[in-house]
Amino acid sequence: MRAVPISPPSSPDTSAAPRSDEGHGRRLTVAFEALEAFPALAESRNRVLRVVREDHASVGEVVAAVESDVALVITVLRIANRTVQRKKGKIATIPDAVEVLTPDGVEALAARAATFDFFERTPGWDLMPERFRLHAVATQAAADRLAREVDYEDRDELLCSALLHDIGKLVLSHAYPAYPEQIHGEATTPEARIRRERLELGVDHALVGGVLARRWGLPNRLAVAIERHHADDAEGEAAMVRLADMLAHYAHAQAVSPSQLLNAAQACGLSTAQLRSVMYELPQGGTIAKRHVDPCPLSGREVEVLKRLAEGKVYKQIAQELELSTSTVRTHLHNTYSKLGAVDRAQAVLIATERGWI
Repeated sequence: MRAVPISPPSSPDTSAAPRSDEGHGRRLTVAFEALEAFPALAESRNRVLRVVREDHASVGEVVAAVESDVALVITVLRIANRTVQRKKGKIATIPDAVEVLTPDGVEALAARAATFDFFERTPGWDLMPERFRLHAVATQAAADRLAREVDYEDRDELLCSALLHDIGKLVLSHAYPAYPEQIHGEATTPEARIRRERLELGVDHALVGGVLARRWGLPNRLAVAIERHHADDAEGEAAMVRLADMLAHYAHAQAVSPSQLLNAAQACGLSTAQLRSVMYELPQGGTIAKRHVDPCPLSGREVEVLKRLAEGKVYKQIAQELELSTSTVRTHLHNTYSKLGAVDRAQAVLIATERGWI
């Protein structure tokens, strides 16, 4: 293994920086410990606080706010997995984590989060948090577009692993001042860069990221997706993240290998025509499509009545279709308005539609 060129840390805070005589393992251990305080973007933290403090904030709005920042995702997932009972299994999605912690718990975590601001310098991190966040969010948007294209079943989990896929880069950047510029050298594509990491360091950021995910107590399936997202034979979630990562590079006008892109698409079950369509759309619409994650407070019968009301049917028609009395239909709708906080049928239909309940 070639020696890594080490230059003095740029940060005045040298207490957490690895010394030149420390071994490879020690460098990584120190970096793992430093990631305990990885800062969230100040604006992301502030948005979470604004959302959770609103009177009628939906779970979906809280989830979207948390997912805007990798540091917040890490914190919420870690604490939720510590909180949940073992018999329920590990938590691999932000909607599930928010359900366990409650919006009040998320507020408490966000209020205590360390923050980073683009216009200020955070000792030990420089601009890494912002660069990392931009690529993570772009990869998540690409993963969401792919999930909709192939009707991927575990969409929420995929979006989470897409956000976390490069956490190993944070470790390597903290362990080695030469990372990434000197380590990657002239390599431009994701595949070429990871080969350089293996050559220069003996490890790559995907493998290190998987180790970090397990160290944090995250579900093993997330760790596998992270550590396998650059593997040529990646399958399932790891294959989806691999393709999403390539598409994020493409959408930001960075180099990708056409042949590797086609191979990755085939592993995900995408045809060349589908891949072309996704590539065309991403730069124009690289955002997460609305997800319906709020639990529905309505009973099954109330939902059926409201669906028919949304179709413009009157009480008598609804009663006939559901074999109910007109007074029973009125009772269901009265209960529906109360549960939704709606003043009339139009508002009830709007709320239920926006939250994906009808």
